[in-house]
Amino acid sequence: MHPLKRLVLGVVLMAVLLVAVAFALPQQINVARSKVINAPESDVYPYVNSLRRFNEWSPWASRDPETKYTFSGPEEGKGAHMEWNSTHPDVGWGIQEIVENEENSFVRVRLDFGEMGKANATYQLKPSGAGTRVVWLFETDVGNNPIRRWMGLMFDRWIGADYEEGLEKLKKVVEASR
Repeated sequence: MHPLKRLVLGVVLMAVLLVAVAFALPQQINVARSKVINAPESDVYPYVNSLRRFNEWSPWASRDPETKYTFSGPEEGKGAHMEWNSTHPDVGWGIQEIVENEENSFVRVRLDFGEMGKANATYQLKPSGAGTRVVWLFETDVGNNPIRRWMGLMFDRWIGADYEEGLEKLKKVVEASR
């Protein structure tokens, strides 16, 4: 067999193999981080239940002070809505809306990143000794696109450090306000 034919056949077989393996990768992607805050749930809840307060502890807010924010809906709770737009690649464009909440227990947020996809974030508040364990969970479905399935393997690395940074900032803000 001619060497060029071998090369082409090898490339085709590799592409088929990569696509086949992609369908064995998870379709549902979850990233979670947690932090204990030395405050009761009632002190933490207002910070996660209000998108207008999000930038007080957001890991992305300080990356681009020129980011444009638009808020609509109620000040807090279900229906609160925030849009942001930034030219900074770590911030980008998106929409988030609180879609469900239970006082001092959890807040669920729908995220829309346009062509980048949709996701959900949940803040769970759980008693932990004299404080509160805050669990920040990111969930998305990458569908049947083989490239997105491969990218799904990177979500923990991409988002995990930001979630840790945000939870540390939340801890400082909440504990300083007591």
